[in-house]
Amino acid sequence: MKVTNQESNQAAKSPRFRVSASPLRFLIILLSLLLAWILFAWFLAENLIVEKPLEKADAILILSGSSVYPERTQKAALVYKQGVAPRVLLTDDGEHAGWSPTERRNPRAVERARNNLIAQGVPPENIEILPAQVSGTIDEAEALRRKIEQTDWKAVLLVTSAYHTRRSLWTFEKVLENSSVQIGIVSPPPGEQTPSPFYWWLTRKGWSSVAAEYVKILYYRLNY
Repeated sequence: MKVTNQESNQAAKSPRFRVSASPLRFLIILLSLLLAWILFAWFLAENLIVEKPLEKADAILILSGSSVYPERTQKAALVYKQGVAPRVLLTDDGEHAGWSPTERRNPRAVERARNNLIAQGVPPENIEILPAQVSGTIDEAEALRRKIEQTDWKAVLLVTSAYHTRRSLWTFEKVLENSSVQIGIVSPPPGEQTPSPFYWWLTRKGWSSVAAEYVKILYYRLNY
């Protein structure tokens, strides 16, 4: 039995045909939106990462980060052993980094960071904890400014986590804009202790590392 063109057109216009086509169209739209979001989310993460390495500096400053001090100290130790700077500075955010079975106490994160540096080959006498407790990046920049006023340093290299680099560099350059000290910055690659740029949005830590960072950037630009 042959089907005429008129019958075929009527079948295409029938409700049953339209219903069967709708899920496919919905799936295509959904996949397109997901792909667009993945690319946009990747851009948001990558946009936060800046790098300004220095061949030589007077000091390496590791910014505080209680939960991510291992990746920061590892990067700083590597840079130190490459001969970029003769000393490593730490700031103290007053946070604790969990129970230590060997020490039978809950040491501060800055203590853990110092111990990590020593374990990776940085001599204890070349490690200094800047005085005064800090509660944010702006406090760390002010602590470095006070230290620089007592020295003849010409360059300092910052080490922090990848998604923290853009705000950190802007903050330190802003606080030290009236000095002649050059500020550089490097970071460990994301994906170690910080989420990958491709899937940060799938984790709670990713939202606090990437999405919240944009809120902090806006706050810093408006207030400092």
